[in-house]
Order: sequence, then C-alpha cells, then structure tokens
Amino acid sequence: MACEIIAPHGPLRPHGKTRPTMNIQRASGLLLHPTSLPGGHGIGDMGPATRAFLEQVQAAGQSVWQILPLAPTSLGNSPYSALSSFAGNPLLISFDDLVADGFADEVLLERLPGNEAERVDYDGVAAAKLAALDIVAGDFLKRPSSDDEWGDFELFRARNDAEWLDDYALYTVLKAKHGGAAWLDWNALYASRDPIGIGEARHTLSFEIKKVKVQQFLFFRQWMALKKDANGRGIRIMGDIPIFVAGDSADVWSRRDLFELDGSGRPTIVAGVPPDYFSATGQRWGNPLYRWDAHRADGFAWWHRRIAKTLESVDMVRIDHFRGFEAYWEIPAHEETAINGRWVPAPGYELFQSLRDKFGELPIIAEDLGVITPEVERLRDHFGFPGMRVLPFEWGDHFEPWHYDPGRYSAHSVFYTGTHDNDTILGWVASRGGLDGELGQRIRSYLNSDGRELHWDFIRFALGVNSELVVTPVQDVLGMGTEGRMNVPGLPDGNWGWRLKPGQWRDEDAERLRDLTAAAGRVAG
Repeated sequence: MACEIIAPHGPLRPHGKTRPTMNIQRASGLLLHPTSLPGGHGIGDMGPATRAFLEQVQAAGQSVWQILPLAPTSLGNSPYSALSSFAGNPLLISFDDLVADGFADEVLLERLPGNEAERVDYDGVAAAKLAALDIVAGDFLKRPSSDDEWGDFELFRARNDAEWLDDYALYTVLKAKHGGAAWLDWNALYASRDPIGIGEARHTLSFEIKKVKVQQFLFFRQWMALKKDANGRGIRIMGDIPIFVAGDSADVWSRRDLFELDGSGRPTIVAGVPPDYFSATGQRWGNPLYRWDAHRADGFAWWHRRIAKTLESVDMVRIDHFRGFEAYWEIPAHEETAINGRWVPAPGYELFQSLRDKFGELPIIAEDLGVITPEVERLRDHFGFPGMRVLPFEWGDHFEPWHYDPGRYSAHSVFYTGTHDNDTILGWVASRGGLDGELGQRIRSYLNSDGRELHWDFIRFALGVNSELVVTPVQDVLGMGTEGRMNVPGLPDGNWGWRLKPGQWRDEDAERLRDLTAAAGRVAG
C-alpha cells in the first residue's frame, strides 16, 4: 500500500524569530561510552580508569564528554533498548570504589572477571558482577539505621520511589523470578499488574526489591561523584535519550496506558523508519509507540520526569531520532517490514513547550540526521536546539571538494567526525576505496594531506568548521580503522563491545589534540 504522509497540525505553531536556547560557545569534546574504558573487571565502569580518562579529556583541552544512555540493557546489550528510562546500568558500578568506600569486601574482587579481554563479554560480566552486587546490597541492608550511608539511601528512596524506583525494582525482581522472560510472558497476575498479585509480590519479595534499590543508590552515588569531578575540571557531560523505549521495560509494564497496546499488553503499532536508499524495506524497530493523547491529558508528566532525571545526571542531552517528535513512522505490529507504514503527526511543539515552561531553556541537541523535512527543521529551530552534522554524511560517497562549503549550515550545531553508529573515519575511507581510490584522492586534495596521518587531518578540519561544538570519537583520535567501530545498525549481535586498551591513549595524543583545539579557538579559559 502507498505510504500516507499526514501534515503536522496542532495548537502550537512556530511564530516569529527564534534564537539559540543553549549557549555552547566555541568548544569541542570527545565521545566515549564508559563501557569502553579499560579496567572495571571486564567492562568499563565509573571507577579509577574513568577518573583517569577525565584527566586526559582535560589535558586535551576538551570541555565536553559525550556518552551513550546509562540505562540497564537487555538482549543485544544496546543502551538504546533499555530496561528502564530512569535507572542506571549496575554493570557500570565500580567494585574498586565499593571496596575503597567500605561497601564491599576486597575478597569479592576475586570473583570478578579480569581485564585481559579486548571486548566486553556481556554475559560473563553480568553473571559475575550482578551476583557480587547482590551480596553487596544484602550486606548493606544489614547495616544499622544509624549508619550515615543508610540515611543517604533513605533520602534516595524518598526522592525516587514514587517517580520510578518502586516500579523498576519490582519489575527487575519479577523478571529474574521468571528466568529473564519479557513481562508479557510472566504469570498473568504480574503481567497485568493485578492489584492482589502485585501486593503479594511486594510483600513476599520485599528483601529482593530493596536490594535492587540499593544497587541503584550505589550507581547514582558513584555517577554523581564522577559528574562532580568532570564539572570541576570544566568538562560538561552530554547524555543521550532515545525517543522510544523498549517494549520489555519497566516503563511500558508500569504505564501501559501511555503506549499503543492491546488488552493483553502487546503493541498494536510499532516504530521504525520508511524505505530509503539505505534499505528497500525500511527499518522496523518494533518499539511500542506512544499514546500521545494520554500523554497530553496527563500534561506530559512522564516526559517531565524523564527529562528531569536525565538532567540530574548530565549537563546537556542529545535526543535520538528527533524527527519523530514532528511526525513518526507508524507500522502495524503484524507487518514484518516497515514498508506498509505511514507518517503520523506528533505533538512536538506542545511537548517541548511544556518542558520549557517547567524547566526553562532546555540544553537539548537534536539528532536530525537522515531525510529531514522543513517541518522538522522548523520544530528544531523554534526551540533553538542545535542540530547535528556528521562528516561522512556531509561529504557523502561522491565528495566534490569544489561544491563543499563548511559554512553553509548554522553555527548553532554540533559537528562530528563520527557517531556511535558510524564506522571510524579511517574505516569509512577504507570502505570507499582507500586513499588511492577516487574518493580518497579527492579528500586528500581537499585536506592538503599526504595521507600519513589522515585522521589528524580530518580532526583539524572538523575543529575548524563553524559549528559551535565539535565532537570526536576517541577511536578517531587514535587513528583506528573499522576494528574500533562501536555499533553497526541492523546487526543484532556483536555490537557495543569495543574497549580502549590500557595505555592506548597516550600523553602525546592529548597534547596534540590540545594544540589543534587551541589553534581552532576551542580551548576554554
């Protein structure tokens, strides 16, 4: 069937001139998710290696550290398909810091993986770290109520229980009780949130529920200390919010009324993107879509809580698939591909205005990649959100240097040499014929490069564009090829595992990056 495009409508429309709402100034930063850092017993965490990385970020003259969502992940280990929009990933908790702070016995370190593996073994790490965290949480709950940390824990619960923590903890325990199955496959009393069944579960599983809450307390305790360290060094943290949430998540299980589900809780329509030059059948992501009428009736309260929780943990936030706030691709759930979908308008103006009314100007960056319509650009510009520009997408596979003007787009933007979804910049060149191919020769000529350190030539170019903020993945600074790629969209397995080796980032890398950053006028102070 033909794809129907529905024009956006609604009570709020753009009017008058707009202005930037986030003062980025002229700055630059690095993209690296904590899981990719060395140390941490098989996975990067919030411990000593991350603090050392912050020192390197500062030494390199960078003032932004961009990360991926910090949420607990499920099958596939993608932070964009999380078990909660509010919780933190317990695998990021540093056991070295737990021991140092008196929360764990040093003997527990012997139960954890070593750090020899070059990639994250998520299954092995999860089995070992979650078992050890269970012990830590159980021991914590035996502390006397006069303990200082116990008071901090009670304050954490008071601030978060009603907002999200109660439901997330119960969801996590029930999921474990059902062998990790999705909530749709649980006992019907629990899946449907029958009041009697839920009441019984809260009573009989109360100790296990409290242990999950302790783990979240420890996560945010460590993360907020890390954020304080970063901010003290003049480094702002850029977080990430996926527009949609996973069907098997505490969000959907606890608030079925906010999503397009049938009586049994299964999605009736799902998210994706239409066919394009990347895929003849489009992409069927499968996330349940929002019941925007229910969100509107509730004053967008769920979104207010989601944004508030995120902005406690980061200084600015990138919103993934921003175009879905203007119109989203709706696919009937029974369809196996995204072909037979349609565009449906979303209440982006109403949502962001309600957020602005509550929080003031919003430190939001709009992921506006792909085929973006004038309507999406108007929504972005109305609220003054900077958009994104990614070097391989800007140049394309048929780069014509004489046609390329890096000043043709707004300075109120963020320029990337690559994102978590891209190949590294050198991997991209290699996949297009290498330095001796037609594209490679054009690039070398445009950059005036001899090809010996092409990654530095790319970085020099990026730092010199007119965008207020430039972000470079650490893999590009290190001159890595495709072996450094973080994610291949559409590939179900093998993603998110790349790790930085101990000593791979050198002092001379930081010094050289700082020199280039200073020459581009992007070093603060």
